Amino acid sequence: MKRLTNQEALDLIKNADLKELGILASKRKKELHPKGITTFVIDRNINYTNICWVDCKFCAFYRHEKDADAYVLTFDEIDAKIEELLEIGGTQILFQGGVHPKLKIEWYEDLVEHIHTKYPTITIHGFSAIEIDFIAKVSRISTQEVLSRLKAKGLASIPGAGAEILNDKVRDIIAPKKIDADVWVDVHRQAHKLGIKSTATMMYGTVESDEDIIEHLERVRNLQDETGGFRAFIMWSFQSQNTELIKLFPDIKKTSSNRYLRLLAVARLYLDNVPNIQSSWVTQGPHIGQMALHFGANDLGSTMMEENVVSSAGAAFSMAKDEMVHLIKNIGETPAIRNTAYETLEIF
Repeated sequence: MKRLTNQEALDLIKNADLKELGILASKRKKELHPKGITTFVIDRNINYTNICWVDCKFCAFYRHEKDADAYVLTFDEIDAKIEELLEIGGTQILFQGGVHPKLKIEWYEDLVEHIHTKYPTITIHGFSAIEIDFIAKVSRISTQEVLSRLKAKGLASIPGAGAEILNDKVRDIIAPKKIDADVWVDVHRQAHKLGIKSTATMMYGTVESDEDIIEHLERVRNLQDETGGFRAFIMWSFQSQNTELIKLFPDIKKTSSNRYLRLLAVARLYLDNVPNIQSSWVTQGPHIGQMALHFGANDLGSTMMEENVVSSAGAAFSMAKDEMVHLIKNIGETPAIRNTAYETLEIF
């Protein structure tokens, strides 16, 4: 299949018939995943702290250190969450926090080692690029050393959080304290070079243009050409409730399901080197999450035993394993539980 140019992808976003886009994306998906298996993972989001100094305007989750409801979870509290996950057959924790101004590399090493030693069957998929970057700064070491030391303690892979839109003009508006786009890319580059796989994400629906979205996709595709380290691409729409951004830009409209499916299909066609595309049912709801499987997605993501960040901004959908299996079977595909590495564990 001929690789889409930026201009062709932009034209698809702006002008393509939605039904035709779905047909094209489905064809591409079938080429990559000919067995018709749609996967999901049983995991839990554990937000080890909500203390964050970055103050992203699109975030309703963060707190400052002196706020009454600010917290850092104890190891015992984290253990209790992991044990609940093990009881339902979970295999992965998505481990993220705010960007805590005082926690240094030693605290993170102790945490990862504790979990990896006590719960060897649990994969630690944790710490966004901005967390890695700040741990390096506050610990006065390089990001490469942070990644190397955490890998040595048991970190398996890193999530794509913090990408938002990889365009610095957009980032300067919605998260001016956050790392630049080049830094986000470089943290993932360094992780990939150390053998730490990751995911790529995109949060759209704030102040970005279609051209900015194409720039974002291009950065992901270029790094994947270089390293092959991205396992999957996940995108979701901005959730505005309780956020500072919607107060500053009250004209920002909630994006439509049509827009989500359109961008998802274009991502599947453009990111020809990223094997998996995940459906964001957490922000779109189960039925659009299911529809996404007709627009290029081959994975339903996580059962999301716990989620605190986008739910703070108004996304309130949840889904159990049985419902995921039903939604996948309902469109004639085969459901399967996977692990973090997208290896099939159980087929239904």
